[in-house]
Amino acid sequence: MNDQLKEVLEFSLVALSSVFFIVDPLAAIPSFLVMTAEDHEEKRRRMARQAAWTCLSVLSLFSIAGTLIFKIFSITLPAFKIAGGIILFLVAIDMLQARRSGTQEVSEERLEGAEKDEIGVTPLGIPMLAGPGAISTVMVLMGQSRNWWQVIPVFAAIGITALASYYILAGAGRVRRFLGETGIRILMRLMGLVLTALAVQFVLNGFIDLRIILPHE
Repeated sequence: MNDQLKEVLEFSLVALSSVFFIVDPLAAIPSFLVMTAEDHEEKRRRMARQAAWTCLSVLSLFSIAGTLIFKIFSITLPAFKIAGGIILFLVAIDMLQARRSGTQEVSEERLEGAEKDEIGVTPLGIPMLAGPGAISTVMVLMGQSRNWWQVIPVFAAIGITALASYYILAGAGRVRRFLGETGIRILMRLMGLVLTALAVQFVLNGFIDLRIILPHE
């Protein structure tokens, strides 16, 4: 296989797994069902669509503005890789215990959502889907894109994740019945395991960029 093609595929896989696992729409199903308990199916689909568009818009915006934000606050990419890795690790630890991280939602936001008539933009879109962990992830991925073709997998990962989030939330009732609580928890733990490895890799990449450790040949 061509080395460049192999690099593209590897980066695409990392981008998609990082973004999808940190957004984690499957784990948002219970909260979504609670907040839309009194709503009809059409309204649930509309809320899911709003949440998906919000997730797509916010993550795309921060992907584009990431470099500018680094310059404004004089933040180096290695520092942000390490910070992003730590945030991912904290989220992953909660996922390994089959629970939503506090960076994605807290009980107060869930209760507020249950009382609101429109929940698509907030709290569902932000911060349940596009939370601090997801934002930092796309900024790190975009920041370490050395070539123009590496930008495409980042936006593709965001688009695929947003689309998957819509279908998962729009069919939340069916997904929950199919997987069951146990199935959702097992998937959360599996995704948490992969996310833990990605978080550690982000931190290691930051240390390598700072020349604290040597890259593995």
